[in-house]
Amino acid sequence: MKMQPTRRHFLKGLGLAVALPAMESLMPGTAQAATAAKTATTAAGDPLRSAFLYVPNGVNVEKWFPTGTGKDYKLNATMQPLEGLRGDFQVVSGLAHQHGFAGKDGAGDHARAHASFLTGARPKKTAGSDIEVGISIDQEMAKSLGHETRLPSLELSCDGARKSGSCDSGYSCAYQFNLSWRSPNTPMAAESNPRLVFERLFGRGNGDERQRNFDQRMAERRSVLDFVMGETKTMSKQLGRNDVKKLDEYLTGVREIEQRIQNAEKFRDLPEAAMDAPSGIPKEYADHMRLMFDLLALSFQTDSTRVASFMLAHDGSNRSFREIGVSEGHHSLSHHKNEKETLEKIAKVDHFYVTQLAYFLEKLKSLKDPSGASVLDNSMIVYGSGLCDGNRHNHDNLPVILAGKGGGTFETGRHVQLDVKQRTPMSNLFVTMMDRMGIREPEFGDSTGPLTVI
Repeated sequence: MKMQPTRRHFLKGLGLAVALPAMESLMPGTAQAATAAKTATTAAGDPLRSAFLYVPNGVNVEKWFPTGTGKDYKLNATMQPLEGLRGDFQVVSGLAHQHGFAGKDGAGDHARAHASFLTGARPKKTAGSDIEVGISIDQEMAKSLGHETRLPSLELSCDGARKSGSCDSGYSCAYQFNLSWRSPNTPMAAESNPRLVFERLFGRGNGDERQRNFDQRMAERRSVLDFVMGETKTMSKQLGRNDVKKLDEYLTGVREIEQRIQNAEKFRDLPEAAMDAPSGIPKEYADHMRLMFDLLALSFQTDSTRVASFMLAHDGSNRSFREIGVSEGHHSLSHHKNEKETLEKIAKVDHFYVTQLAYFLEKLKSLKDPSGASVLDNSMIVYGSGLCDGNRHNHDNLPVILAGKGGGTFETGRHVQLDVKQRTPMSNLFVTMMDRMGIREPEFGDSTGPLTVI
């Protein structure tokens, strides 16, 4: 029986230890031979990706939301950078995160906005180590899809990571500085240094040196892991019941490391980098974001991962934007008190962020998958904030853009206006996205069902 060539066989035949962008003739299931549905795969056999992008502090509502609905809508001032892409996304208005509202917890809207955005869960109000919220949608996807790619997921940020301390009205900083949650108690620390992201994707060093370094690192990790497992087996015979329980918890973590090593070894051929390794974090904020977007696009193009999150800034961020003529801090401006001049500055910041989104979407649109569809066509990109109006601190009618065609399953080029009074859970969108990824879960977070109108 004649075997279909794979990317791995092709590279081995060339004597190369690199991976390539997805190519039709080297895909395990080609467009012509697409059969049963697979997870995170389009009907044509291309990879299907999901990314979640977070912007802080809400928006200038009057300059954000489009006028009109359906195909015959008009973009507002903030979204003008997306005009040339209007056939590649849809604006979804009316989604809400009920767990962002105060309830009995009082102040802390920025922490709740951030923590609930991808989890659909209410964070426990604590500044201690007993943090608790919920698994995030990206990690829920990664649990089912992680074995398909070298990296189960990718977590990016333009802010530093924090997992402890008190940040917002008695809420732990972990809630505000982590978008992705592996479990209700464990945030996934995001990487803000482009060079470290590059090395995670493509290895350290240059050319063949990257592959040698990677193989050596895997061998060292395997050696240390074998030693640890051997030592713990000997130790377990000498422990009491309580200590055995603690050891079991420790070994659970060790086994998870082992699984990650096994997955890394399965995808040991590192992707070929289509760019030079970054020197570090750029001085200008826009350059930092665009460099991270470039790396995210490459991770999708090389099929290094199919799930990613990117925190452009944490909620409550008081960054100033002198490069666009806004010297005041963003958080300070968000409490605008309906002052016209302040609202205009917020609109400038909103426009700045949407400009970076347009850059990313154009990048994805320029990259092609084996079927001829663009990487953007075969993606689901959620861009939004956990607050609507920063002055009101409201968590309904959230500003959300859903870009990409989901492998041909989304109807783009329109404004979807949901009933604001209904406060449709944003988690409903996530249920639908999981379904598109081939993950049949009827609920997520505080969902009430799938979002069928997209």
